[in-house]
Amino acid sequence: MKAISIALVFALLAGAQQPVQTPQTTANGTVKFQANTQLVIETVTVKDKNGKPVEGLTAKDFTITEDGVAQTIRFCEFQKLDELQGDFSRLLAGPAPAPGPEPAAAPAIAVPGVTAHQITPERPGDIRYRDRRLMAMYFDMSAMPVPDQVRAEAAAMKFIKTQMLPADLMAIMAFNGAAVQVLQDFTDKRDDLETAINKLFIADAGLGENANDESTADTGAAFGEDDSEFNLFTTDRQLGALQTAVKMLGQLNEKKVLVYFASGLKLNGIDNQAQFQATTNAAIRANVSFYPVDARGLVAQSPLGDATHGSPGGVGMYSGMSAMANTNNFQKSQDTMYALAADTGGKALLDNNDLSQGVVQAQKAITSYYIIGYYSANTAMDGRFRRIKVTLADVSLKLDYRQGYYAGKEFKKFTTVDKERQLLDALMLGDPITELTIALEVNYFQLNSAEYFVPVVVKIPGSELALARKGGAEHTLIDFIGEVKDEYNVTVANVRDKVDIKLSGATAAQLAKQPIQYDTGFTLLPGTYSLKFLARDDETGRIGTYLNKFVVPNLNKELKRVPISSVVLSGQRVDMRDSLFTAGKDKTPAVNPLIQNGHKLIPSVTRVFSRSRDMYVYLQAYERGVTTMQPLVAFVTFYRGQTKAFETPPLPVMEGMDSKSKAVPLGFSLALNKLQPGRYTCQVTVVDTTGQKAAFWQAPVMLVQ
Repeated sequence: MKAISIALVFALLAGAQQPVQTPQTTANGTVKFQANTQLVIETVTVKDKNGKPVEGLTAKDFTITEDGVAQTIRFCEFQKLDELQGDFSRLLAGPAPAPGPEPAAAPAIAVPGVTAHQITPERPGDIRYRDRRLMAMYFDMSAMPVPDQVRAEAAAMKFIKTQMLPADLMAIMAFNGAAVQVLQDFTDKRDDLETAINKLFIADAGLGENANDESTADTGAAFGEDDSEFNLFTTDRQLGALQTAVKMLGQLNEKKVLVYFASGLKLNGIDNQAQFQATTNAAIRANVSFYPVDARGLVAQSPLGDATHGSPGGVGMYSGMSAMANTNNFQKSQDTMYALAADTGGKALLDNNDLSQGVVQAQKAITSYYIIGYYSANTAMDGRFRRIKVTLADVSLKLDYRQGYYAGKEFKKFTTVDKERQLLDALMLGDPITELTIALEVNYFQLNSAEYFVPVVVKIPGSELALARKGGAEHTLIDFIGEVKDEYNVTVANVRDKVDIKLSGATAAQLAKQPIQYDTGFTLLPGTYSLKFLARDDETGRIGTYLNKFVVPNLNKELKRVPISSVVLSGQRVDMRDSLFTAGKDKTPAVNPLIQNGHKLIPSVTRVFSRSRDMYVYLQAYERGVTTMQPLVAFVTFYRGQTKAFETPPLPVMEGMDSKSKAVPLGFSLALNKLQPGRYTCQVTVVDTTGQKAAFWQAPVMLVQ
């Protein structure tokens, strides 16, 4: 009988994080499967004493050590970059075919993509972009004023049209203050790149920093919050967006450069140092070099600022403190860009009006190089820095390579900062993460003539916590993060919270059958919004994302029908003290109409109801322009196909109008045991007998035993 030895180890790739298994057959026929923990990719530039790339080397010529331990090189491949000038698209296409009759063809139909562009990842050890130079142009639109945005886009267009080389592949990325967008994956097609540049929306984003020193303009406004508080979070968000961008690029094995267009970036003392270090570490790990470009160009500053800012006022104008602070702020904004470049092996372009030279600098930085891969002998997932040394027998050759990398880290070893960074990265990513099942429902109720309360109910099946429970955990935290954006992609509301879920005792028994619910709410104006909401099991690290687009209507413009809120269908009404089903009970807004007399109505997100339990229906009708309430009549009807299966008696409502919001609450409790299991259409009808108006609402429901 043949012996089979199987070694199963969780595999983690430093860039693409995928397991690699290698089957080997020995002389006696024994099959052995070997799994390695980390595939480490190094890009090594080898030049002679004249600065010319050296070709023809193999894996046997290189020696690699990691923390002093020799490593076995698994593959070594030379990337030869062509430096020919000219129209690269014509050169790559090859000779033109001989002319001949063209067959008739149906007109092409442009089919728009269903998802936004992404950086397409590579498999471990796969070199997709062989003999190509990878450059990404990144535009920080959140903090560049309009003139700088125009200059940055013009420089990018100039490079694409006149300075690209045959070996160049470009990607276009942008940060709009809310999320990192990949406008174009790596390509050598100039038309596609120009189209991506034209997609950049030039506007005053208004997220720039406000100085809080002697150079601050005297606006005469009342004392408010310290501007430095806002600067701290703005800078962290900009650096975090850069970190997200380099992680996207880290999915590729080749050497990459990121050309960073921005109008300076100023750290606020030591407060941003943690995020700055995290960004540079991520760039080193992803083998990305920053090439920042100051989009302000060559600046000639007047001592007290220009006409775009108000006069600072105060004694600082006469002592020279205002002029000194103005100069220091400008220098600090360039120092951060210089540090980003220096720490990652790049070079910053400062005080130069030809911004395209910054892209040319990045282009010239990548010459022919070797891609070397090895599986690390150190299997620890500790996240620590590991120093790499690459040597050649010929000591006269000059080597340029990454001096080390940060090892992968298991989720259970994440620090609080690591966990927070993971959530923020997931929120910024365009693609949802579906490791954790999550369902969500959004409703709206009018508060006054202008504002609406929008309750959000999130449900997670209790069975999703089975992994944490199997691991012996007594409890787990569920992290929640979300943001609401308007139709202009501006964030108007957000939420960040966590709840503690017990996994032992009676609660554990209920989790197998009951969902966990989280409630929150926002106050919004009428409009079209998009909601992105994430939940994470803090014990296992699994994340679930829910994306939803919803409309808050302007009920003041509803003249032909009775204005009503959204309708909530529920199969549960629970005590607010129930910790399992009301995970966020302490943070539920007091204006939530679903909470009455110490009990909360739990919306049925899936709208599946048991015949053994009652169904609760709740909504509000609004009577505008009245001083005394007008009588209303409401009823609920169930249809099965075109046949009416059930209808409640008309419910007359003579009182209960709120004097402020003019809202009239309407509630039903329905016994479902007389209906057969199956699919139905539930219709709610509200009639104003005085004004001879009505409103109708419909939704599909499912009845089960």
